[in-house]
Amino acid sequence: MNISDFDFHLPPELIAQAPLADRAACRLLVVDRRGQAPLEHRVFSDVVDLLAPGSLLVLNETRVIPARLAARRDSGGKAEVLLVRPLDEARWEALVNAGGRLRAPGEALTLLEAGSGAATDVRLALDEALGGGRYVVRFPPGSASLEVAERLGRMPLPPYIKRPAVGPEPGDREAYQTVFARVPGAIAAPTAGLHFTPALLAALEAKGVEVTRVVLHVGLGTFCPVRVERVEDHVMHAERYEVPAATRERLAAARARGGKVVACGTTVVRALEAYARSGAPEGETDLFLTPGCEFRLVDALITNFHLPRSTLLLLVSAFSSRETILGAYAEAVARGYRFFSYGDAMLLR
Repeated sequence: MNISDFDFHLPPELIAQAPLADRAACRLLVVDRRGQAPLEHRVFSDVVDLLAPGSLLVLNETRVIPARLAARRDSGGKAEVLLVRPLDEARWEALVNAGGRLRAPGEALTLLEAGSGAATDVRLALDEALGGGRYVVRFPPGSASLEVAERLGRMPLPPYIKRPAVGPEPGDREAYQTVFARVPGAIAAPTAGLHFTPALLAALEAKGVEVTRVVLHVGLGTFCPVRVERVEDHVMHAERYEVPAATRERLAAARARGGKVVACGTTVVRALEAYARSGAPEGETDLFLTPGCEFRLVDALITNFHLPRSTLLLLVSAFSSRETILGAYAEAVARGYRFFSYGDAMLLR
């Protein structure tokens, strides 16, 4: 299978640069995953009408951390640190971008204030080079890394969303976070969940749609690009997930009553399908879902529009088919849908 078969043309002006004022007001393209029914053009708030009573909606309650840190080398050069995942209380795996070769172990970076660019007293030690721009960075003894990130970091918006290199992020700290985010650890938002509001969730539950939660901390596995031509040669990075006991009970009950399991986002799909395959309710998963894979727990999927040649496009194509998904994307482009993180949504059922 070639990654070039999962390419499509997207006019740059369709890449959403900002969220809508009303999260639930985005457009929703309803797609028959088997390609046997016409596409429907709706708005996201219509999910209340589209999900049947007795369905189980599964959300990812990971919370995005302000993981992008500005830094300065002792030589005076600038650097940027993107925290990827914690290794222990003091050390993180991180992507570090600097103007020149870094020394690891041995070099340290001084973190800067977001906005002003003033130096702080927080220094990150580079303990180990992992390759591909990844390093093990160590926070100073006694410092709480998440607290440092909250104080000095910026939200890790994808590079196709253009913001000033430094300075305030009006609204992004709130907008690039689901309303149900609870467990800190993600370095990108589970974007399908961005469209839900408390009122919309309450309306679904009032209708008889049950809502439950998992955690998958979005990391390199989700957004790392496919750089090989043969899809089978791509190696997924592992991401941490948890399917709590209450959710496992609700999944079993939904199955017993014949209710559909609706995954809100590709990260929920990966968490549920990792659990279904391994039997482990928590751990790390490098599950790579591609066309031809069997889906064991998920019956319907709410998702955004994804980048060409990405693992996420492969996943939704696996859940439906390449032809159906690329046809739906072509229709979305023709009708001016907004793409990617702050864009519009699809319901595959």
